[in-house]
Amino acid sequence: MDQKANPAPGFKRNPGHTITVKPFDGTVTVSFAGTVIAASGRAQLLQEANYPPVLYVPFSDIRFEVLTPSDTSTLCPYKGDASYWSANIGGETRKDVMWAYQAPYDEMFAIKDHGAFYPDRVEIEAIAA
Repeated sequence: MDQKANPAPGFKRNPGHTITVKPFDGTVTVSFAGTVIAASGRAQLLQEANYPPVLYVPFSDIRFEVLTPSDTSTLCPYKGDASYWSANIGGETRKDVMWAYQAPYDEMFAIKDHGAFYPDRVEIEAIAA
């Protein structure tokens, strides 16, 4: 295997913590300022402990031309380092609308190269099949 092992320290400290990732059976559309910035039928649904579920959209289904990387970063002991992007459309900007784990810990590899969006900063429409 070419990849170096990168296990999540959070699971080592708290093995009872649960995070599941599975394909979302349906479509997800994300809009900002009246413009679709992501649309996918290949999203991943992440459910972590008692938190609300989060949809992760593949990078290939996200319009990065309307997003700008921000200086914000966070660390999750279960998922890894998160990077953030702001939306810029028609002169309207909203900070940190999307985050992603570009090099997640091994246990969260299913969300690599996927972005998640804040429902209070953009419109997210998820339609189950």
